[in-house]
Amino acid sequence: MDKFKILGGGPLSGEIRISGSKNAALPILAATLLANSPVTLTNVPQLKDITTMNSLLSSMGVKINGDASNGYVLDSNDITDFTAPYDLVKTMRASILVLGPLLARYGVANVSFPGGCAIGSRPVDIHLRGLEAMGAKIEIDGGYIRATIANSSSRLKGTHFLMDTVTVGGTENLLMAAVLADGKTVLENAAREPEIVDLANMLVAMGAKIEGIGTSSLTIEGVESLHGCTFNVMPDRIETGTYLVAAAATRGRIKLMATSATYLEAVIFKLEEAGARIETGDDWIALDMLGKRPKAVSLKTAPYPAFPTDMQSQFMAMNAVAEGVSHITETIFENRLVQVSELNRMGAHITLEGNTALVTGVERLSGAPVMASDLRASASLVIAGLVADGETLIERIYHIDRGYEAIVAKFQSIGGSVTRVK
Repeated sequence: MDKFKILGGGPLSGEIRISGSKNAALPILAATLLANSPVTLTNVPQLKDITTMNSLLSSMGVKINGDASNGYVLDSNDITDFTAPYDLVKTMRASILVLGPLLARYGVANVSFPGGCAIGSRPVDIHLRGLEAMGAKIEIDGGYIRATIANSSSRLKGTHFLMDTVTVGGTENLLMAAVLADGKTVLENAAREPEIVDLANMLVAMGAKIEGIGTSSLTIEGVESLHGCTFNVMPDRIETGTYLVAAAATRGRIKLMATSATYLEAVIFKLEEAGARIETGDDWIALDMLGKRPKAVSLKTAPYPAFPTDMQSQFMAMNAVAEGVSHITETIFENRLVQVSELNRMGAHITLEGNTALVTGVERLSGAPVMASDLRASASLVIAGLVADGETLIERIYHIDRGYEAIVAKFQSIGGSVTRVK
């Protein structure tokens, strides 16, 4: 199994081009099941999760041509199988997102309960209750969600549904189901993440009628069918934030291209609080620490537009070498502070009090063998390795391959000593 070998050194400096968003591309790929003609997608990142989703769609009969470099063309008109099998679903939670589109267009779906990062409880009960409110019949059988449409019209029915918890995946699944439902659907307490906005914009380009995009109340007027379109996936805001934090932690300077500061206000605000000088343009962000050690910043995760849970572990790595003491509180996932023990192995001073980590910054960390536990924790260990004296070996890097395209080459291009070894 591959590992990352990292030699801590000086500040990172240079320019990186940001990839397309994984968290936007996955539901958008699932949404191509809704179209009655081919869909062309560009700026799709080359990642393990994307490969898994394409394999899942192909197993159903979706024809996929092209590649990440030149764009994918997906045609779902000859689907022969409506099952998302355990062997594919077990590694990626986003597989559940085929449930809504399959049910809405074909009236049947058999989807295994999903897997993914072990960062806490992420139940799909809201997905299922929302579909039942639209007229679906749901049965749980042998680890599979077996869904059909209960009425004789073979179409889901519009409904008014309040999600009692803000859920990104639930919002995406129910939105995709509602666009082909009979009548009007109102989704209340919907998640507002930029990736949901990107999905909604793609559905509109396919002929969907959606109001309230970007708000917590989505109104969808169902249509008879959706057509194909050409759509460019948004830049990855979490990849953007990760490289910004890495540069800040190493007291460096960086310019990120093909990205946007629009969706990163909470992250940029905290980086400025840490002492970074940040400039932005229409499609770029530049950060300069002016050679200074970052200042400790406290934060609390919450649904968008507040501070994202997917950036919490990276900031913890930066705070580990920052000047001062910080508190980091995780409110989204109960197991998302698992990187604490590995950072402490590298000389960090972090204590846990429930869902809050108390971080006392030290001047430098020390290289050590560590183990990644989930996607974003992996990124925090890479950042820690870059600010550590000596060699850091990170095991189980398959986690990071799920969410960061060409991470070794990108870090090497800005002076980071990161290599992949057997």
